[in-house]
Amino acid sequence: MKIKLHLLWPLLCALGLLPSTQALGYPIKPIKLVVPFPAGGSTDMVARLLAERMSPLLGQAMVVENRGGGGSVMGADAVAKARPDGYTLLMATVSTHGASPAIYKKIPYDPIKDFQPITNVMAVPSVLMVHPKLPAKDIQAFISLAKAAPGHYSYGSPGAGTLGHANVESFTQLAGIQLLHVPYKGAGPAMNDALAGQVDVLTDNLPSALTHIQAGRLRALAVLSPQRSPLLPQVPTYREAGFKDMSEGGWFGLMAPAGTPSIVVKTLMEAAHKAMLDPSFKQRTDTLGGLSMANTPEEFALQVKTALTRYQAIAKAAQMQAD
Repeated sequence: MKIKLHLLWPLLCALGLLPSTQALGYPIKPIKLVVPFPAGGSTDMVARLLAERMSPLLGQAMVVENRGGGGSVMGADAVAKARPDGYTLLMATVSTHGASPAIYKKIPYDPIKDFQPITNVMAVPSVLMVHPKLPAKDIQAFISLAKAAPGHYSYGSPGAGTLGHANVESFTQLAGIQLLHVPYKGAGPAMNDALAGQVDVLTDNLPSALTHIQAGRLRALAVLSPQRSPLLPQVPTYREAGFKDMSEGGWFGLMAPAGTPSIVVKTLMEAAHKAMLDPSFKQRTDTLGGLSMANTPEEFALQVKTALTRYQAIAKAAQMQAD
């Protein structure tokens, strides 16, 4: 039987067979923060914002590493299988711990058992957008267009099984329309093609979409959030538009591999919370349309379970399943 040594790391430390992370004065070397998407998307933006402010608090560099692929699965799996010593972390999202596990038939990690939540960081609304070439000025007008030409209009997503995929499929089911799904390897490439008019529709998080909406390069039709964003006050929520069964939006949180020593988790949580209290962090969060969500590992774990349950229901209702 092949033994996974990384799973034995905490036990070996506890037995004194390896020096504990606490004894080594964690952290003593740079920390890798894995973003499970290519550079340029909202997850990447939030990760770099957090890493920049946590690094001086920890006394070591926090280096962001983009590992896109598989609709966020590859990056999340890499962290799940990493040594649980606090030097490999994940910028987790509702995709990695809600949509992807709910949609993929086989996923190489368990979103609950293979991770140690540290803290949620930021909640952000996502926005349903169309290219300005479409005549639809609001969501009802777009629905009328789509109903008149089933399967004619396309939408881009960061990949099959991602949050963007799940949210649009949920919307199309509720609206009674058919759109052609075009999966990409990350939010950045999907956004590029949406801006070029290669796909007609895109849903993306507000931080990475806002400048394009404000510049008129994309037209916002609805916001996935409990309430309207103050940055887009003229854009209704899905619920206001009549889709009360849509979810309430996404979040970005910090996670470590399961088995990470509690002292390391505590150190990282405290540094993240201090980083989020930095006035420059709050100012940037506000400009991105996000909401700081500092909480405890236990509270974050509950949010993960809630997201997973919600997207399992969405995947079942929309008959979404990916290989």
